[in-house]
Amino acid sequence: MSEHIQLDLFDDLPQQGKPKKKRQKKIKPEDEPLEKKIERALWLLRTAAADSDQPIEVSYSGGKDSDVILELARMADIKYRAIYKNTTIDPPGTIKHCMENGVEVMRRKSFAQVIQAKGFPNFLRRFCCAELKEYKVLDRSVQGIRRSESTKRAKRYKEPTVCRLYGSKKQHVEVFLPILHWTDADVAEFIRQRGIKCHPLYYDKDGNFCPKCRLGCMGCPQKSDRGLADFKANPRLVKFWLRNGEIWWNTHKLTKTKKKFKSHYEVFVRNIFFDRYDDFHNAIDNMFGKIDCKQFLMDYFHIDL
Repeated sequence: MSEHIQLDLFDDLPQQGKPKKKRQKKIKPEDEPLEKKIERALWLLRTAAADSDQPIEVSYSGGKDSDVILELARMADIKYRAIYKNTTIDPPGTIKHCMENGVEVMRRKSFAQVIQAKGFPNFLRRFCCAELKEYKVLDRSVQGIRRSESTKRAKRYKEPTVCRLYGSKKQHVEVFLPILHWTDADVAEFIRQRGIKCHPLYYDKDGNFCPKCRLGCMGCPQKSDRGLADFKANPRLVKFWLRNGEIWWNTHKLTKTKKKFKSHYEVFVRNIFFDRYDDFHNAIDNMFGKIDCKQFLMDYFHIDL
């Protein structure tokens, strides 16, 4: 009897040498096939739309990611309003592209008004975005933010839904990010599959689509060159900035600023051409004499001021 009991006990123990089942590696959202990502995006949009009878804002910028989320909203067959917030310094062809896609063009104030009130935006003071683009329209919004666009975005955005505040808790918006985990290749393939016509600036002279192209405001200080390429290609843009900057300079006390700079021309030169104030100061006031920033700008951009 004891022998049988002993055998039964041993039978309950795991067999020696039996291979353990390997755990399957969890696929990262970024590595899923495009078809799966599309399914998830449509599910997210339909779920968001089911919570209310009110339309969802499709935050449209005119870029390729905006074209993708607009197409997804159409595919999901949800109630939405596609809205483009006009900055008045949009890349050429943007407004026309919006109109062709049935997008509402909305403007709260002009960039000229922003400069006249606050001066020139720069890399550290990008107040223009808050004034011209970052404000609430509807309670819910769909945006084309993607984690693969930058390390900063990858750290900041983990989930496809976020609550965003525009100034106060009353101005909160529930934001949905249906293409958060999409790669550049996913976006390009979806555009090809759906036959989407993107902004003209995404195509080279031979008509080839260039997904690496980035759209942004003309002269944006957040660009790697602080907008210098835009100013060189469009010298009238320099005159526009300086004309409105002069109004700001002449109508505000600017006690601290005017201790460091003698004119709005100097402020503009420092923002565009120098990383640090000390470098700017040493460049314009050195052993060879003081540089006239107004004359420098006229010579550099071949304009009359």
